[in-house]
Amino acid sequence: MKIKVLIVDDSALIRSVMSEIVNSQPDMEVVAVAPDPLVARELIKKTNPDVLTLDVEMPKMDGLDFLEKLMRLRPMPVLMVSSLTERGSEITMRALELGAVDFVTKPKISIESGMQEYTEMIADKIRAASKARIKARTLPLPGAQGAAPLPALRNPLTSSEKLIIIGASTGGTEAIREFLIQMPPDCPGILITQHMPEGFTRSFARRLDSLCKISVQEAEGNERVLPGHAYIAPGHSHLLLTRSGANYMTKIEQSAPVNRHRPSVDVLFRSAAQGAGKNAVGVILTGMGKDGAAGMLEMKEAGAHNFAQDEASCVVFGMPREAIALGGAHEVGALCALPGMVLAYLAAHSMRAVRV
Repeated sequence: MKIKVLIVDDSALIRSVMSEIVNSQPDMEVVAVAPDPLVARELIKKTNPDVLTLDVEMPKMDGLDFLEKLMRLRPMPVLMVSSLTERGSEITMRALELGAVDFVTKPKISIESGMQEYTEMIADKIRAASKARIKARTLPLPGAQGAAPLPALRNPLTSSEKLIIIGASTGGTEAIREFLIQMPPDCPGILITQHMPEGFTRSFARRLDSLCKISVQEAEGNERVLPGHAYIAPGHSHLLLTRSGANYMTKIEQSAPVNRHRPSVDVLFRSAAQGAGKNAVGVILTGMGKDGAAGMLEMKEAGAHNFAQDEASCVVFGMPREAIALGGAHEVGALCALPGMVLAYLAAHSMRAVRV
């Protein structure tokens, strides 16, 4: 059975291009298109789509207002279609908080050479969205603090030897938010790779920094990894962990994509295996595909202790499932429990940090 897609966009050209992309895939079809949310509302009732693609900025009803009402009254997988603008990226981050599964940037119609890659990306995201677990939920307003941070570690890692290394994809922006918001100010330094295009990771980092007790920033490279700080891979580059004497440092690299991703979770995890060994704690969260599974196994073999998000709490149980199947995870837990599990492990082992 084909995945039924409803496309909502005020641009007739974008509706046409998106329809052509979707209908070119053998396992999906466009069941309807709508120029605005008001038309879309009626078409949802008529066509019962599996996935809705939704423009961020539209007339008659703002995409966010429509999304908020939709997720409250008729939760379904929504893929946001965002412009590459500062305003577009900020709105997209809010859309993910409201329950959108993922987002894509608007196609660059003039660049024919990149359309095949773009087509594959959209198709992959629609497939992932169609498998997503969607629940009606009440989410915090912008600036809300959300879950209270967990207590400070009993043995603060003032030596900064321990590190937390996180990888995620589909559904990961909210999973990372829920994880980081519970981190106390004295937690180890955190490195994060979330599959996200260029232009959005900076907005993502800023939003997290406004919500968390720790400092969150987009990695720039050559930064010393400090306790109470999290560094997010920029959307255009791989993020790696390196050593400079006694210090851990960030490294940004624009080498070839790995598992079709740049940034890639495998690249980060492998660098943590080589650079931190026993001092690293790996965490793999919700996401489509297998990126990070092989790297997590390498971390385990290097002495790291690893955690994977369980199936029930994942939006898409792809990356954690692959890591678990490969044998890279020591412990599996629900998203709400993972921060406590990680900090409990660190509290028990914080006095055993080993220089590598």
